[in-house]
Amino acid sequence: MLTINVESISEVVVLRCSGRIVCGHETPLLCSAMQQESRNVVVDLTEVDAIDAAGVGALLSLQAAGVYLKLLNPSRQVRGILKATRLNSIFEICESQSIAETKQSMQEGRSDNQSERFTFASSPNA
Repeated sequence: MLTINVESISEVVVLRCSGRIVCGHETPLLCSAMQQESRNVVVDLTEVDAIDAAGVGALLSLQAAGVYLKLLNPSRQVRGILKATRLNSIFEICESQSIAETKQSMQEGRSDNQSERFTFASSPNA
């Protein structure tokens, strides 16, 4: 099961994912969570224990559609998959939230803290 908490800060969307990003209900959930107005997205993978080709494909599709993605704290397993597929050279991978937010705010030139939060969750029975 995948749970995604969505936080919108200025023009940056932060997706805090927990669970598995795999083929099934999880991949469309990730795509719908990213259907925010922002083209700048930080995907927090700290609590993601698995990602498969469909999950990686969803990230690639979003990037191809013009969404600027930063991947935050991928687990050893997820990092291994990104490295094996050489996607670690395509996606920017950050080691801490503060680094990702700082880099993003520097690019955007914004310092307001307007925030909006949403939660999405997949259901194994859906």
